[in-house]
Amino acid sequence: MLSARGISKSFGGVHALQAANFACERGEIHALLGANGAGKSTLVKILSGVQRPDAGTIAIAGETVDFAGPTDAVAHGVATVFQELSLFPHRTVAENIFIGHEPTGFLGQISQSRLRAAVGDLFASLGVDHIRPNALVADLSLSDRQLVEIFKALSRKPRLLILDEGTSALGRKEVQRLFALLRKLRAGGTSVIFISHRMSEIREFVDRMTVFRNGHHVATVAANAASDAEIVEMMLGQRVERSFPTKTVVSEAEAPLLEVAGLAAGSDLKGVSLTVRRGEVLGIAGLEGQGQGTLLLTLFGAYRRAAGTVRIDGAPARIGTPWQAKARGIALIPEDRKTEGLVLPMSVRENITFSVLARLGRFGFVSPAKERRFVESMMQRLAVKAASMGLPARSLSGGNQQKLVLAKWLETGADVFLFYDPTRGIDVGTKQAFYELIAGLTREGKGVVLYSTETSELIGLCQRVAVMDDGRIAETLEGDAITEENILAASLRMGRARPDEAVVVEAAQ
Repeated sequence: MLSARGISKSFGGVHALQAANFACERGEIHALLGANGAGKSTLVKILSGVQRPDAGTIAIAGETVDFAGPTDAVAHGVATVFQELSLFPHRTVAENIFIGHEPTGFLGQISQSRLRAAVGDLFASLGVDHIRPNALVADLSLSDRQLVEIFKALSRKPRLLILDEGTSALGRKEVQRLFALLRKLRAGGTSVIFISHRMSEIREFVDRMTVFRNGHHVATVAANAASDAEIVEMMLGQRVERSFPTKTVVSEAEAPLLEVAGLAAGSDLKGVSLTVRRGEVLGIAGLEGQGQGTLLLTLFGAYRRAAGTVRIDGAPARIGTPWQAKARGIALIPEDRKTEGLVLPMSVRENITFSVLARLGRFGFVSPAKERRFVESMMQRLAVKAASMGLPARSLSGGNQQKLVLAKWLETGADVFLFYDPTRGIDVGTKQAFYELIAGLTREGKGVVLYSTETSELIGLCQRVAVMDDGRIAETLEGDAITEENILAASLRMGRARPDEAVVVEAAQ
């Protein structure tokens, strides 16, 4: 179905791809693996007509092609779900899915009835019944926006479907439904290029996998022909065993850094109480949609709390906006780094210094020399890989973008760090770096609240794990009790009574 030979592409002296080869058979699900910056997304953009290669040839079903733009790729049956979502937030779900090829009726006008019927058929194919076709995309969660992006690609009925981290924002149930649909497409001859950092998905789902490293093709093997350790070694060029730093010892006698009592917001948060001490990582777990994200966003002032109190270092904290949260020493590494954590068109330098501009000059003017020294030190501290601090943030790999989000907070004086699934969509090497960064924060006496969809991270990093159910904390696990079995059991309320529905909360101050 696809043959890409000798593909090269450079950006300002940085070689993203160097004579790389890739091939995908008809009716095959083929994984493309590599560390952040290996060249995967560049290859995807070339195959999708977004960028043109500096050298090399591409053939689709035996026909040599030279895409002048994305429209050419679509005309040849290539549909792509990009890592960066490309939706119109203030148009409806149905309009986004069929944009550019809307079903028409009399006099060529868009037929709303045919549009709704077509969207209904697509939703039925994946068993989705919770997204309204006439809902605005801006009102959807990140996972639902991800589903809309996938439906938009499937609406083209492609013969080659490319999923670039297309499952990173989806829950387990949605992933399984998507896999079932893609297997049907595979049986009909559709080919799928699948990019994911979740090795469990690779093992379960794909036929073959190709590994890239530093813009080069390293190997193509059957999905079951290499161990996880061997794959990581191919990706990084060295053997890396996944491990977690030693946890900081936290005294129970120490006064809490963060105290939350009866916190409620909207319909998702129904009275949460918790404490975090200096040097502690408090994990937040539970099945998806139990209020974990609302908890972090309410603590950061992005959501208005309906009830409850927050105290920092024993003093009441009035937090109604992110500005107030920042002033009280709270930092948020958000769920969606691209839309909530960074301004992608702006430079690496500008994104790093947003939160500390007042410190980098006098009388409202920024000192270029101070700013440059600050950015260089932060890039070195976090090992941010970028050819220049003047490059736009969108040009960096996902892992390096996530480092930028953290970099802008480290020198703000924050004591409480809220991490919202921080390692989603980044490779194993960068994950290891993030684990060390979190451990470093605790050694400095910071407090960390970590929500992660990877149970192993909660087990490896946290001194305590609060498991949420229906907007409340169902159970808190400590020490040796933090196991995958116990987290799952608490999430499902197995053998436990449901918490009393009558929760007494204090009025919001």
